[in-house]
Amino acid sequence: MTRVKICGITTREDLEMVVDAGADAVGFIADVSTDTPREISATRAVELARAAPPFVTTVLVTMAERPEATADLASRVQPDVVQVHGDLSSGDLAYLSAKVQGDVIKAVSPEDATQYDTVADALLVDSLDESGAGGTGETHDWDRTAELVDSLASPVVLAGGLTPENVGEAVRRVEPFAVDVASGVEADPGRKDPDAVSAFVRAGGERP
Repeated sequence: MTRVKICGITTREDLEMVVDAGADAVGFIADVSTDTPREISATRAVELARAAPPFVTTVLVTMAERPEATADLASRVQPDVVQVHGDLSSGDLAYLSAKVQGDVIKAVSPEDATQYDTVADALLVDSLDESGAGGTGETHDWDRTAELVDSLASPVVLAGGLTPENVGEAVRRVEPFAVDVASGVEADPGRKDPDAVSAFVRAGGERP
């Protein structure tokens, strides 16, 4: 069964709603260098991470320029997973993995995935912009990502332009470990739509 992450949670109400819909993981975006309505303060990230119930994986999504800053933020938020975007070297990623509790996911484009294989605990293959940020709402070459699933040792999380309408096909073609969505299930920027979230969880996780 493919795992489902709903990213860009900004409120307690949305957190409770996506958990009730059956999401396996929830993402909180903090300390990123791009302008996004899904970014929240570190204080809010702490509050939401602590409010998540047991057995729901909490993910801190960040884009700090220095791995030391990311480690400090993770120490404050205490998520189960840290998902990092941006231009980090393999050495920086290894440093971060050694400093944070829990797992580290690196967001990559299909072209850059191999250089981070086994350095991160998982790779999130996304349609990244020039700065390395996700949330573009654009799909990428699923066939290429399917090849990565077969060739990489690291688990692959599929992101980029996923919606309730296309995630089922994406899962069948790519067979990823998990799928990740933010803007594709929103009613307004930064706020989730309950019907879209429920439909995405059912289609992405192939659940009744």
